[in-house]
Amino acid sequence: MKNNEERTIEIIELCLLAGKIMLQSGAETYRVEDTMSRIATSFSVHGSHSYVTPTVIIFSVDGTVPTKLIRISDRTTDLRKVTLVNGISRRISGGELTLEEAFCELRKIDLANLAFPLWLQIVAASISSGCFLMMFSGIASDFIPAMLTGGLGFIALIYVHKLVEIKFFAEFLASLVIGSTALLLVNAGAGQELDKIIIGSVMPLVPGLLITNAVRDLMAGHLVSGLSKGAEAFLTAFAIGTGIAVVFSFY
Repeated sequence: MKNNEERTIEIIELCLLAGKIMLQSGAETYRVEDTMSRIATSFSVHGSHSYVTPTVIIFSVDGTVPTKLIRISDRTTDLRKVTLVNGISRRISGGELTLEEAFCELRKIDLANLAFPLWLQIVAASISSGCFLMMFSGIASDFIPAMLTGGLGFIALIYVHKLVEIKFFAEFLASLVIGSTALLLVNAGAGQELDKIIIGSVMPLVPGLLITNAVRDLMAGHLVSGLSKGAEAFLTAFAIGTGIAVVFSFY
């Protein structure tokens, strides 16, 4: 009886590890719950229950096994990790992995740094800013100013967030840098359409994945998670708008 209970606890720990990696990497709430339930069922643990919010994962099994809880403090966007965990879940469901092998694979994913290099992220943000400018009917001569503005704003976001863990403050200062840089470039004659440059440059800061996940969670019936993610996305949008508004108030 004790061996069965210990194995059940290990399976719960495996489910929580998988859910933690996915939630920290930007997965939807319902996807996290579904993955944990599938892993538990694959190891013959039935009657599992999970409750997931953007900051907490609670997992329990019918019986005397204690309920487990994990607190999620840091969240980012790493869809590659979400894909890898989904792949491991499918392999577990197909009977290709034992409990110990699954633990080993998930621990490797949890410890791995799969994010793109910082310089590449900055380059991507710069190029995407210029492309968004063109998408919003900007003129070709503003492509380089938009790239420069978007890149500087993204750099400010990364480094301010490292110094101050308050995400709202980092986003506010990043949009402030974007607005100030765009204004200086236009006044210096390097740019033409101030509004288009700013719009294109702030797009890398827009919480697109967060908004998408909020809507998908709401549609799936996860009201608490959907509303909380929607509130977080609103705060981000408010921070971006406030930073630009501060610049225009002095213009």
